[in-house]
Amino acid sequence: MNRIGFFVTSVLVVLALLSSTLFVVDQRQFGVVYALGQIKEVITEPGLNWKLPPPFQNVRYIDKRLLTLDSTDTEPMLTAEKQRVVIDWYVRWRISDPSEYIRNVGLDESAGALQLNRVVRNAFQEEINRRTVRELLSSKREALMADVKREVLETVRGAKPWGVDIVDVRITRVDYAETITESVYRRMEAERKRVANELRSTGAAEGEKIRAEADRQRDITIANAYRDAQKVKGEGDAEAARVYAEAFGKDPQFAQFYRSLEAYKESFAKKSDVLVLDPSQSDFFKAYRNGGAAAR
Repeated sequence: MNRIGFFVTSVLVVLALLSSTLFVVDQRQFGVVYALGQIKEVITEPGLNWKLPPPFQNVRYIDKRLLTLDSTDTEPMLTAEKQRVVIDWYVRWRISDPSEYIRNVGLDESAGALQLNRVVRNAFQEEINRRTVRELLSSKREALMADVKREVLETVRGAKPWGVDIVDVRITRVDYAETITESVYRRMEAERKRVANELRSTGAAEGEKIRAEADRQRDITIANAYRDAQKVKGEGDAEAARVYAEAFGKDPQFAQFYRSLEAYKESFAKKSDVLVLDPSQSDFFKAYRNGGAAAR
């Protein structure tokens, strides 16, 4: 029994030692082998590999995929005209040389992201200081991002290379700082109100002008119509007077009688009309006294 236990124990120890010497590198990772704290080998291809058992050699893994660094800082930056703006950006980057990365940056991706965030922010601050808000919002934004990418590449490829590659730098948002956004909105509101009041004043003036012109045209039209009406009426009265004169000229006594009847009709148009006259002396009732003799 002791021999069997010793054999099983020996096999387990051998398997443990063997497993500690084997490791698998994923296709998404770099495998970095350390020997007594120093980089011994960098495995770039996926597969099964071996090493000496700890503590002689250890292995650590670093992501080789394309990484994204998003901005988290909301501190405003000053533009060329001293406007405080806040920008959101992101950087696409990857680790290209694990040895240089570990020596000059850190042991994992978070160390590189932390230092890269500082470098990118400084580059953005320097480039934004040279540009106006209009340029940040116009087509020159592409030039700004290209300049920032160039400056970041110069830093990571400097005297102590980081072993990283910067694929892309992008701005996702440009906005005024919160402290001045409200004042900007108030100025915009005041400007819109000024324009609205100006438009209302212009409209009121145009309305008064149109109404005055319409009133003038109405008065002219009424005056012309009254003139034409008076002309027609005058012509009608003249024609009537001519016809009357021609008709009455044939029988003057009948004309006098007819005019007397017209006068009576006008004098007694209403039941309440009263005339105080002496029928025997007044010529007004001569036609009645003569019994229509005036007509013969």
